[in-house]
Formats: sequence, C-alpha cells, structure tokens
Amino acid sequence: MAPYVDDPVAFVHDILGVDSMAPYQAEILSTLASHRRVAVRGPHGLGKTATAAWATLWFLATRPECKIPTTASAWRQLSDFLWPEIHRWALRANWARIGLEVRRDRELLKLRLVLSPARFAFALVSSDEAKIEGAHSAALLYVLDEAKAIPDPIWDAIEGAFSTGDCYALAISTPGPPAGRFYRIHTRQPGLENWVARHITVEEAVAAGRVSAAWVESCRRLWGAESPIYQTRVLGEFAESDGLIPLSWVEAAVDRWRTLSPDARRSSKPLVLGVDVARQGSDRTCLALRYGDVIAELRYYDQRDTMEVAGLTAQALDAEPADAPPPVAVVDVVGIGAGVVDRLVEQGHAVVPFSAGSRTDRTDRSGQLRFADTRSAAWWGLRERLDPANSPTLALPPDDQLIADLTAPSWSPTSGGTLKVESKDSIRSRLGRSPDAGDAVAMAFYLTDPSPRAVPHPNLAGRSRWRSATPPSVRRSGSRRIR
Repeated sequence: MAPYVDDPVAFVHDILGVDSMAPYQAEILSTLASHRRVAVRGPHGLGKTATAAWATLWFLATRPECKIPTTASAWRQLSDFLWPEIHRWALRANWARIGLEVRRDRELLKLRLVLSPARFAFALVSSDEAKIEGAHSAALLYVLDEAKAIPDPIWDAIEGAFSTGDCYALAISTPGPPAGRFYRIHTRQPGLENWVARHITVEEAVAAGRVSAAWVESCRRLWGAESPIYQTRVLGEFAESDGLIPLSWVEAAVDRWRTLSPDARRSSKPLVLGVDVARQGSDRTCLALRYGDVIAELRYYDQRDTMEVAGLTAQALDAEPADAPPPVAVVDVVGIGAGVVDRLVEQGHAVVPFSAGSRTDRTDRSGQLRFADTRSAAWWGLRERLDPANSPTLALPPDDQLIADLTAPSWSPTSGGTLKVESKDSIRSRLGRSPDAGDAVAMAFYLTDPSPRAVPHPNLAGRSRWRSATPPSVRRSGSRRIR
C-alpha cells in the first residue's frame, strides 16, 4: 500500500486497471493528494462520478484506519450513481496485489464498503450534519457529489473536521445558480482560499473523448447558447436565471419525480391532459399527462393534421380505466387547435379550450398581481407551484426539452399594471423553436378543478361513466373556456 499513499493516479492505473484516464481526472486525483480540498465543476458526462469513486477506493485502500462519508444533494445521486460506480470499480480491482480482499455482500454492501470496523466508506444524507461531525477517524475523506445544493451546515461540519487530523474533501458537481458554498468556493470568496477550485471545460471533455462535439452542438440548438441549462450542463458555468422559472426549481421537481414509483405517478385521478397543438414548421404537438401534482408522461408528435391530433388526444383519454374519474383535456384552441376541440366534443370528451391571448380574471397567490392574458396567468401559476417557498410537491419527468422550455420564458410588467409572460412567438424567434412541452404542462396545471362539477362532460350514449358521474346541470354543453 505504501507506494500508493500519495499517488492515487498510480493506484487507479495499477490496482483498478484504468488505462484511459482523462488528463483532468489525473489532475484532480493528484491535487486531492497534495492539497486535500478540491472542488470540481464541469459539464454533464465528463467522468466526475468515476473520479469520485476512484478517490474513494484509493483512500480506503491506503489508510489502515479511515472513514469515508459520501453524501449528495439527493439520495438518488448516491444510490443510483456514485455507489454503483464504486461497486463497478471495487469488483474489478486487483485487491490481492495490495493484500486486501473485497467480496460482494461481505465487505461490499449496497451503500457501504467495510474492510474493518475502523476502515470503511458509507453513504449518508446531506441533511444530517450531526453524522458528518461524528465521523471521527485517524484519516477522513469526505466525498460530496452534486455539491452545488448541499446545505451550508454540512460544509461547516466538514470544515470542523479539518482541525483534528488527516482530513481530505472532494466536492464535484455540475454548477447551478450563483449561490451556496460550492459557488463561493469557485469564486474564491474570503475564508475559502484553502480549497482548490477546478473548472473542467467542455473543450477538455470533448478532447478527452468523454462527450462528443455533436452532442454539444445538438444541445446548443435545442436549448440555446444563453439558456441556463446550456450554461450549466454543457459549459459547466454557474448561471444566473433572469427568466420566469429558475433552473434549480425545475431540477428539484425532476428529483421529486424520480422518487415516485410508476404507479404513484398516476395515482391521483383524474387525468388532466394538456395539449399543445403544433402550428408551424418544426413545432411538435405535445401531450402532458397530469395526475394531481405529477406530470407522469410527455408525448411528442411531429406535424399532424387536425383529425390526427384529435385522435391521439382521444386515445389518451379513452385509455383511462372505466372506473376512474372522467379525464379532461385542456387544448390550445388557437389555430388548428379549434378543430381539435370541436372534434373531441363531438366524440363526447370533456374538453377545456385554452386561449393564450384571452383576458383572464386570475391573480397570483397574494391576490395582488394581475395578468395581461391567460398564458401569463398559466405560466405564473406554474411558477408558484414550483417555488420552494411554497413547499412544492409538483413533480416533472426528466425530459431535457421540458427543462429547457420551462426555463426559457422571460416576463415583464405592462404599462397597464399587469404582468406579461413572454409569448410563444417571441420565444420561437429568440430560440429558433417553440416551447411545446412547457406550454402543454402550463395548460395542464392551469385547470385547478377537473371535477365534473366544474368541467362539462357531454352526455353521449356509451359514455356511462360520464353520464352517471356528472350532474345534469353540468352536461348541457361540451366545453368551456377557463379564465
């Protein structure tokens, strides 16, 4: 073990059998050994998690008495990414060469690797600073994955450990908004100069073969070079969002979605189907399937005519179980959407036409803000549902186009004292594409009461579940416009 105590690069090569380490990965490991505190930011896919796994195994193998707490801003990051990577390399390692033995389900457990009672690595939640503070040992390595959202008390607990012994810390992350300890380390703020901050550029990742130039260009065209998601995920830069919905709010909603089982994502009935109908060029029709506070699924379709879109929408509505509350479609009525609404009503479906430019009486939660049009009210309402100050439960699927769409619109006050969200046409002109998925989700959540009491359900023969569940006074017409 002695030759590797201060040489993690040689350990990774000789013991883990890694032949194709990127230059920046070797630099990170060497810097960790020499400077002890390293914070790394960079684009998605450059190999940060593999580097953290290698560091974990190097430290555990070379210190006869040590503890390695691993933590992350989301438990899923540990259970689905970091620890599977640790498993991958631990099972490939030539432990016998340094007189150690690691066996699956003995030393190597799902979220724990134990070589002796005084020598182990383990996972813990980033909200428990007491366990961070309690991790006493002759040698400590803290591994912080997706460190941008780890709260300050955890960082403070780690700083305290540096006063007592042989202590190291490796923090890795794609960047987020310009806030938090990880951001302050990278901007060299007073008191944090003892950290080495390293920005891995997308050019370095491309040169190392970790990401492709084609992927970079595809992301630029999809998201726009100035978008927060492109800045953070592709360029590895911190991004200030001056848009309506911050990227960090959307990412938190995606994390909530990932924690739900497939059944739980569809457990709150009825289905509310947001339908953004393609209008021109490269626009796509998007169906957003909402159950309660969850968008269970997004469905995209290239240019289709009126009857095809109506058929796809009807198919999604008819797929709901017969004993479920009746589903509702909220359909963009502008352009060919009007024909889609008419056809669905003819077929006996419950439809709410959504007219983005129409007047609305909606206000924000405070009752103080009023809106220039229905689109603005819908998007602002979605913003409020995602705002961390409101203890959000809204969950969104991990769809890159949706994330880009939701972080795209800007907003501004009007001369009349109302608030206006950037129009679809303005976004299309600015980004070269339409925010189809974002609009579908905003429409799905604009409907606050999908019950038969609030939404008319046509009285058609063969639709017995609607006929029995809907009061006669509600069944007189097939659609209404929500304001």
